[in-house]
Amino acid sequence: MPRRTATMLASTLMLIALLCAGVLIPVPYAEMSPGPTVNTLGDHDGEPVLQVSGHRTYPADGHLNMTTVRVTSADFRMNLVEAVYGWLAHDTKIVPHDTLYPDGKTEEQSTQENAEEFSQSQESAKVAALKELHIPVTSWVIVSTVIKDSPAEGRLHAGDVIKAVDGMRVKQPSDVAKLVTKHKPGQKVVFTVVPAKEQAAAEKAHRTATKTQDVTITTTGSDDKGAHRAIVGISAGTDHTFPFTIDIKLADVGGPSAGLMFSLGIYDKLTPGSLTGGKFVAGTGTIDDDGTVGPIGGIEMKTVGARAKGAQYFLTPADNCASAAKGTPGGLTLVKVKKIGDALDALKDIREGRTADLPKCTTKG
Repeated sequence: MPRRTATMLASTLMLIALLCAGVLIPVPYAEMSPGPTVNTLGDHDGEPVLQVSGHRTYPADGHLNMTTVRVTSADFRMNLVEAVYGWLAHDTKIVPHDTLYPDGKTEEQSTQENAEEFSQSQESAKVAALKELHIPVTSWVIVSTVIKDSPAEGRLHAGDVIKAVDGMRVKQPSDVAKLVTKHKPGQKVVFTVVPAKEQAAAEKAHRTATKTQDVTITTTGSDDKGAHRAIVGISAGTDHTFPFTIDIKLADVGGPSAGLMFSLGIYDKLTPGSLTGGKFVAGTGTIDDDGTVGPIGGIEMKTVGARAKGAQYFLTPADNCASAAKGTPGGLTLVKVKKIGDALDALKDIREGRTADLPKCTTKG
């Protein structure tokens, strides 16, 4: 066999071997790509995304789109060829698998966590919008979860309203941990609570729950990576009573990142005129009850997805600005926001044509 033919044959066989190895060799990465965007002012699967009853609403035009990211599943095992292709593509991002599924989290666990975060983000979006409109919202601290085999199991229950700890009034969830950790492990702590059933019955009857009970729990020591401290095995959260009904109808979406856009959509529905002036605005960001906008993951994929749908402006959490600005799609203006008030100010500038006044994102933030 001529030397040149033998060399070409060997090279071809080596290339085939490398390709086969690339397909067979798993790598510890996952893929993110742009997901669907949904207009919070419009319909999804045949019904309005935002539904308000018991309060006057107003027509709204334009777009206030929430954005999403698609990710590969927890059990998906990417091969080397797929990873290289993803690195080269402009509309996907390859990240370490543990970034999306830390500590060996399963698909089921991740889905459950995302569903819980999505539910909480809806509540915070409602609170933030109504507070911005100076519409009163009643809030209280509750037992959010009870850890299995903890001292609190069977003593406290999810949904119990925490009125006080050791006789000290509780005003926000963080107060609970502060009061419990004043004790040493093994000491007793007294919770004054309204049982979840009593609270539910009171809400159904549109009255204030008054029946409280004291629950004494013996603390134990923490076994996590933090400082050793007294715990009872619960996490505290916040629940709310709204003066009218606001429903967010959107399935198959998880995580907290739609909070800002839900809040703006609610605000628009409850006020005359149009927040966007008919413009196509998209965005992302978590939101707290006080209207603070927090950072999210996958910002680059969300801007790509938003622009592909026609967005002209993208409301961007301040902490995501530097990352998002490094690869802004052409024709999309990134607007920096820290609070819901910043977003409302920016929307006013957009609908009135004062785009030069917008606080734009840069690679420095």
